[in-house]
Amino acid sequence: MAASDGTTAAEEYDGGLAASGADGTSDGGRDARGIYAISVAAELVGTGQQNIRQYERKGLLTPERTDGGTRRYSESNLATLRRIGVLLDEGLNLAGVKLVLELEAENRGLTEDNRGLVDDNRELRADNRGLRKDLKRARGDDA
Repeated sequence: MAASDGTTAAEEYDGGLAASGADGTSDGGRDARGIYAISVAAELVGTGQQNIRQYERKGLLTPERTDGGTRRYSESNLATLRRIGVLLDEGLNLAGVKLVLELEAENRGLTEDNRGLVDDNRELRADNRGLRKDLKRARGDDA
């Protein structure tokens, strides 16, 4: 499945739209706002409405709902639907798809945690270098 910009749906999900906001918060919330009706979402991703309803029942995605209960799908939901399609095409069943989506989401979280730790470590090392310089000066070890 190729996206309109030449990336595959898997690349879009893993490293693009959904990865930058599986919770839909990547660009000020635009990806999270449910704007597409189920019929439009189905047409955009190339699947049936019943398939999308089944994915929701299985817990693979959760679209927004209007006050009247109508499903509204976001860009993030569409990326998830494309990823589901790729995984199904690769031979996974829905239980396997759910596990893969959960693991990918967990991996994104761990990656973000790791980035934060790398930044913290960099700051601590800089502080440590400064403290060592201060200690040398206090001991009169200036060379």
